[in-house]
This record gives sequence, structure tokens and C-alpha cells, in this order.
Amino acid sequence: MKLIHTKRPVLAPWTSFGRLSNLRDEIDRLFGAPLADFTAGSQVLSGWTPALDVFEDKDNFVVKAELPGMKKEDIEVSLHDGSLSISGERKSESKQEDAEVQRPSVFFGRFQRTVTLPTAVKAEQIKAAYHAGVLTVTLPKAEEAKPKRIEVSVG
Repeated sequence: MKLIHTKRPVLAPWTSFGRLSNLRDEIDRLFGAPLADFTAGSQVLSGWTPALDVFEDKDNFVVKAELPGMKKEDIEVSLHDGSLSISGERKSESKQEDAEVQRPSVFFGRFQRTVTLPTAVKAEQIKAAYHAGVLTVTLPKAEEAKPKRIEVSVG
């Protein structure tokens, strides 16, 4: 039997991360100008989708949607066939005279988010609250959907 002694490879610091960052900047620059002209007047790409989180505990589902800058009158919440829908319209603020938007990132217009609930809820007890730009919808679970504790007997 022959024993071969090898050296462990030396790991060099990875300098390619900076190159990836530069690549992303170049792609943004390449596609930024042509798409900016296309999206400026286009209704197809001007919609927005608010961020939405769904939480579940033993008694409720809680849905939180970020809707900054909206009025509660512009928000609609509905439940239909086990799906919760949140929709509305964020309206544009007044435009400044003699000014052109150079880098738009705030979207305006209609939106709709729909979440399919995994179990039945008590529709008559649903509550919705809107505070500081966050809509919180609390959906109490139906009794048959709540977890049940089963006692185990020894035999």
C-alpha cells in the first residue's frame, strides 16, 4: 500500500462579486431607457400589487396588506366561496407644474389581491381595521376548522 501526501488547496478570495454588481448595473442601464419610454404611457405595466402577509393561529387567520397613502374609502374587502379579496385604487397626488418624473417608483391605479383560505371562517365575525397604511383583516375560524385536543387513553 502506498500513501500519497497531497496539499490542501488554498482558497483565494472571490473577487467576482463586484463583477456581478457591475453586470446588474449594466443590465439596468441597458433596459432602463427603452422600457422607460414604453411604460410612461402604458396602462399594461402601470398597475401595482401591494405586499400581503397571511398569519394563522388556532382561532383566526390574519391578513395584513400594506396600502400606504390610501384612504379607507378607497379600499374594498370581500369574502366569496372561501376566498378573501382586497381591492381598491390608489389615486395619484397632484402633479407639480413644469416638472417631469425622472424615476417613477410609486404606482397608482387599481389593484386586487385574493387569498384562498384553507378552512371555513365565520363570515359574520370578520373584522377589518386600517391604521398607518396597513390594512388588518381578522377572520375567525369556524368551529369545525379549529384544532381539537384528543385525549389518549392507556390501554
